[in-house]
Amino acid sequence: MNARSTATMTALQHPDAIRHFQSLCDACQELAHRHHGPADLRLYADGYLHALRRTAVLDSLAQRRLEELVERWILDPSSFIGADGDPRSLYEPGRSL
Repeated sequence: MNARSTATMTALQHPDAIRHFQSLCDACQELAHRHHGPADLRLYADGYLHALRRTAVLDSLAQRRLEELVERWILDPSSFIGADGDPRSLYEPGRSL
């Protein structure tokens, strides 16, 4: 699989999927700023995605692409960088401003 097909596979085209991705990212950023760790963020995202699946808000393709993108985003350490450039400052209460 080349880079172009990978980007196409996870690209969000559905307006509702984009809105849900932005909402989920904002919520995870807020949780990280309140010192919740990666496991908490994963649990929150899993619950959010499960609720979307159960309500069938998105078609199956948009849902799958959203889930793939969220998985990659949460696993990427650069998604959560503290104000000082250190991702640990988000998760460790004593290191934050």
